[in-house]
Amino acid sequence: MLDNSQKKDLNLKTLELFQICAEKGSLIAVSNDTGLSVSTVSHHLRGLEKYLGVALFDHSRRPMILTPKGKIFLHNINDALHSIRKAKAEASAGNIDEASYLRLGIIEDFDSDIIPELAIYLSNNMRQCEFMYHTDSSYKIIEMLRNRQLDIGIISNSAERLAELQDRPLLQDPFVLAVPLNHEQSPIDLINSNTNLPFLRFPKNMIIGKQIDTQLRRFGLNLQSKFECGNSQTLLAMVADGAGWTITTPLILSRAKRFQSKLKVHPFPLKTFSRDLAVVASPDCSRLILDLVDKKMRKLITKHVIELTLKNNSWMTNSFKLIQ
Repeated sequence: MLDNSQKKDLNLKTLELFQICAEKGSLIAVSNDTGLSVSTVSHHLRGLEKYLGVALFDHSRRPMILTPKGKIFLHNINDALHSIRKAKAEASAGNIDEASYLRLGIIEDFDSDIIPELAIYLSNNMRQCEFMYHTDSSYKIIEMLRNRQLDIGIISNSAERLAELQDRPLLQDPFVLAVPLNHEQSPIDLINSNTNLPFLRFPKNMIIGKQIDTQLRRFGLNLQSKFECGNSQTLLAMVADGAGWTITTPLILSRAKRFQSKLKVHPFPLKTFSRDLAVVASPDCSRLILDLVDKKMRKLITKHVIELTLKNNSWMTNSFKLIQ
């Protein structure tokens, strides 16, 4: 006979944690992804095993692996969990006030002015909702959306197909050159390496780094870099200090307020190219909530980024814009 504590442990959160742990094979990895403590995750998994009366994991192995019965259980609940999430989303789709949980993943490019305002706006409009905000790379956010660990992501689109994910193109963000304020050489000299000023770049394993590298190769350019860094603010700090020049975007520059007075921005001197940012959602995310986030993001980007950028750089008018 099961007692009440055992019955209580079999809930949607427990099943979702089991699903994530089956994929990750590590309690620490599940803890990092969910924000729950390792002990809490372990408690849920042990409670589930106790409820079912079977071992779902071989806990002696690292990484943890599913037992044969665990594999069967995972196979049987995957479709069920998808149906439950979809049903919850559809049930709350008619009334934003009734939405109970929203997990947002956002690249760091928006984390200064825009995300705090978005958080306040959603909190005021979805008063019964529990929110989780996660900042990460576009690659990781896409992976988490596919694994149903996030509901909505705001990302820089990669060349890979987003398959079953809902994709809303958001912003066209052109690539530009950022140089120290008093640097006088022409942009064409910089990209042709006719300069003593070093090139500072994003790593090629980042989406933005890969996009830049692909375009440079199309132009037959092989720029040797002195410094490689995945933190955009560090790159721009070094440029502002006169340590080199870089290829970046207006959105990234908009976050570098403390360095802007020490930077000069030029159009890319050859054929222009840009990255597209998008709002992306899991298949079972409510369309009404997706519309709400998409509409508010457009207003915030226009207010905090586009209008301020074009005030001093009107030459970007046709290239730095929302995607309709």
